[in-house]
Amino acid sequence: MEQEAAAFISVLLHSGTVTHFMHLQTDSYAKHKALGKYYEEIVELIDDFAEAFQGEYGVIQEYPADFHIEKDAVKYLDNIADFIIQSREELPQDKPLQTLIDNIAVLVDSTRYKLKSLS
Repeated sequence: MEQEAAAFISVLLHSGTVTHFMHLQTDSYAKHKALGKYYEEIVELIDDFAEAFQGEYGVIQEYPADFHIEKDAVKYLDNIADFIIQSREELPQDKPLQTLIDNIAVLVDSTRYKLKSLS
């Protein structure tokens, strides 16, 4: 379970950096704003999850070193949404941790909507 949580935390922390790059590179104001909101909020949300997980299950000792950069913001966040759905089943089912995952999923889905419909 620790390995799954470490992967979940790592991918979502990296998503903050990846979307920050996308935010800086886009020529669309709507994408710029949507990605800016995402990268500003995802780090805090995943930090909340990591601290709650560690409070319940102990400190995660090792994180994966993988880092993937995608150029298409919609495709990237679609992949993140799929990753969250797949990861949710492997992570603890405690209500507080699942609620934190819900909050992360809401941010991802809201950003996907803005990128697809408002850009």
